[in-house]
This record gives sequence, structure tokens and C-alpha cells, in this order.
Amino acid sequence: MMQKIKSTTVLAVMHNGQVAIGADGQATMGNTVAKGKVRKIRKLQGGKIVVGFAGSTADAFALMEKFEEKLGAYGSNMKRAAIELAKDWRTDRFLRRLEAMMITANKDEMLVISGTGDVLEPDHDVAAIGSGSMYAQSAALALKKHATQLTAEEMVRESLGIAADICIYTNHNLTLEVLE
Repeated sequence: MMQKIKSTTVLAVMHNGQVAIGADGQATMGNTVAKGKVRKIRKLQGGKIVVGFAGSTADAFALMEKFEEKLGAYGSNMKRAAIELAKDWRTDRFLRRLEAMMITANKDEMLVISGTGDVLEPDHDVAAIGSGSMYAQSAALALKKHATQLTAEEMVRESLGIAADICIYTNHNLTLEVLE
């Protein structure tokens, strides 16, 4: 069972040869907005892989560093690096206390990685994590099905906007990265 991370929304869409990943910019402490413009999306491997995270920022950065190490150790094979990270995350005494989730994407694949050992390839080339994830994912799936003329970037932007209108832990200060 995947852990429930609240307080953010991250969405990735793969559509017509484009991969877009975006996140809102809100950081909360309990039920208080601590900051409105946090960057939750990072490019790795010279821009070939994009990572979005939800959960504790310090934990997410520690996990991204570990993921980057795994990418180096496994020749930039994203799936293998993700599986090895998930194994370590579950079994390492320090790592298993980290509370975060990640979406990773390159031009060919997308994965959701959690601390419970999950490495999931999402259905329909849409992945979402965080408190507003189900709103953003639902919107993206509908856009992908009915608004096929939109780009992946436009789908992510519109879907995150819908999530921000509904989820109190998600704001409209978006960060997006695109891989062609």
C-alpha cells in the first residue's frame, strides 16, 4: 500500500512524444502555509531525467541524491536505479524513516517510487502524487482522452490548476519541466 503524502501535488504526463512534469509551489507546516514558491521539480543526468517529489523537503533531497547515485551506478538505467533505491529505502535504518514520494521520468518511461518499496509504472502515461494527486490525475486523464490536441505541458498546467482550485494544500505557483 502506497503511503499518503499530503501537502503538495506533483503530476507527470507523457503525450505525443512529450513528457511534462509539474508541481505546485506550496510548502505547509501542519495546516499553515509556510512558503508559496517552493521548487519541487529537479532535472538530473544533464536534463535527461526529471524528478518531482512530495513530502518532507529534506527527505526528498536526501532521496534524490541517493537516486542520482543509483543512476550513476547503473549506467543511467532509470528503472534499475529506481528499484535499487526502493530496496534501500525499505531496508536501510536511516532511509526507511524518510517521508517522501517521487515521480521520475525520462523521454521513454515514467515511474512512481515510494518508501514502501513500490516502483510503479502508471497506467495511461499519467502519474500523480501528493494531496491533490487524485484531482490532478483525474483531470489529466480526461484531457488526455478528450483534448488530444493539447501538449503534455498544457495538460499538466491545466490539471494542476484544477487541483489547486480544490485541494487546500496545493497552490497555483507552478513549476513545470518538459522533455521532448
